[in-house]
Amino acid sequence: MPLPPSGPREEIHLRQIELRGYSRPDGLFEIEGRISDRKSAPFTIIGATSALPAGELLHDMWVRVVIDAEMLVHDATAVSDATPFRICAQAGEALAGLKGARIATGWRSEVTRRVGGVQGCAHITELLITLGTAAFQALTEARRKRPEPLDANGVPLKIDSCYAFARDREVVARIWPQHSARREHP
Repeated sequence: MPLPPSGPREEIHLRQIELRGYSRPDGLFEIEGRISDRKSAPFTIIGATSALPAGELLHDMWVRVVIDAEMLVHDATAVSDATPFRICAQAGEALAGLKGARIATGWRSEVTRRVGGVQGCAHITELLITLGTAAFQALTEARRKRPEPLDANGVPLKIDSCYAFARDREVVARIWPQHSARREHP
C-alpha cells in the first residue's frame, strides 16, 4: 500500500540506499551497500567556485563487509566515487577498524565508536549502521539452522526486540506462548 496522497510539492533531494547480501563458497558472507545523494537543482558545495549541476551525484559511496555465520566482521572496505571534497574518499580507510566487531545488539554504537566522527565519513557510518539489519536479513536461513539464541533466563532474544515481537503481541503468543504476556493465547 503506498503512502496517502500529499499536497503540492517539488522534489529537492534524492537519497538512495541499496543493500545486498551474498554467500561465498568459503562459508563467509558479503554484505554490500551503496548510498547516493542528488540535488534536484544546481547546488554549490561550501568553498566551491561553481555549482554542481542538478541531478549529478553529490555522494556515491560503497561499502563491503565480510562476515561469518556468527556475524563476526572479517573484513570491511569502502570506496567513494563521488564526494563533495577530494579528501572525503580517504575516510574509507577507517573501515579496517571494524575487523573483529560483531553485528549484534549495539552494532550502531560499535560502528560509531570504531569508525564514526572524525575517524570516518558520516555517510559511510550511516550506511554501515543500516547494513547491520541487512546482514541479519541476508543470513536468516543460516541462523535458522542454529538453536534459538536465549538470554540467561531462557527467553528467546527476539522477544521485545521490535514491535511484532513484543511479549504482549499475537506473534509471541503464537510462537512462544510460554513467554507471552497475553492473557489469551491463540
